[in-house]
Amino acid sequence: MTVEGTAAPTVALSSGTPDIAADDEAAPARTGGGRPRRRWAGALGSYLVMVYALITLNFVIPRLMPGDPIEALLGSASSTFTYGAQTRNALRKYYGLNGSVVSQYFHYLNRLFLHGDLGRSVVTNNSVWHEISRPLPWTLFLIVTSVLISNAIGIAVGIHSGWRRDRPMDRAVMVVLVAIWQFPAYLLGPILLFVFAVKLHVFPLFGAQTPFSGTFGLAHKALDVGHHVVLPLVVLVATMATWDYLLMRAGMVSELGSDYLMLGRVKGLTEQRLKYRYAARNALLPLVTNAAFDIGAAVAADIVIEAVFSFPGLGGLLFNSIGQRDYPVLQGILLILMLGIVSVNALADYVYGRLDPRTVQ
Repeated sequence: MTVEGTAAPTVALSSGTPDIAADDEAAPARTGGGRPRRRWAGALGSYLVMVYALITLNFVIPRLMPGDPIEALLGSASSTFTYGAQTRNALRKYYGLNGSVVSQYFHYLNRLFLHGDLGRSVVTNNSVWHEISRPLPWTLFLIVTSVLISNAIGIAVGIHSGWRRDRPMDRAVMVVLVAIWQFPAYLLGPILLFVFAVKLHVFPLFGAQTPFSGTFGLAHKALDVGHHVVLPLVVLVATMATWDYLLMRAGMVSELGSDYLMLGRVKGLTEQRLKYRYAARNALLPLVTNAAFDIGAAVAADIVIEAVFSFPGLGGLLFNSIGQRDYPVLQGILLILMLGIVSVNALADYVYGRLDPRTVQ
């Protein structure tokens, strides 16, 4: 309520909050334009150094495992056992495994940076790109779909729960989601597989599609694939949705006492508009960075889930490569996964800086 003849006071809003007041103040001119450029240049340099370090680790880690690729291929326990030392030495030379570790490392860098060549599989003699290209789309499908679903669930439930915090529904949702979150993927996967595939026969036991499902048309094939991926997606979403929910709920709770919300109520804005148009929009910003973390979490969980559900993705190929000591394929899989995670984090860092310029000042 205002006294006649005086102007109503306006609420000064902090940067990043929606302006509900009638009068907008002119934004001050930006200064120090070189600082963001230096920051991005420094960030790019840091990521390049990280990529080089990951490539080096990618070369070292497989060679720390006991065993030898040629012995795994031609050893006495193998179906392709070869006694002759000359054949083994020829294969070591062919795959570049006859020199020292240092010479192998520089040969690996030369092939990777100059030719984009990941080598050839020791087991199948196919190029690593060929071995990876078949399961990679299935893995990307699982990861991207699970991240989108978990973010949608976490954001939607977190908005409503945070807006109505400490209500019975809020407490019930938190208890259920946190309880599910405590189940690791390697335990939750077999439980769902046993209940819904073995006992109830609701979902398939393994694989990503029924053989020859494509002969009945594209729609039938899509439904068949969807039927196969339900359980893997449920496990993946369960490992990520709770964290998205907690982050969104915390963001909503932190916005509840904001001045712009009180001003909006004074101006007569509806609760729905205040909740979704203003409070939720501000609380969404941390979810940008969290989406990159979700990608990393999904990659880690996906490797285990694909093995549990016999899904034809990179997880099964990775486990087979470890057992067969197939260094080139193992290095190729790890390199693609690591570069993907680093690239997504770099993109999230850039997008966050564009959405909130205060972080680059």
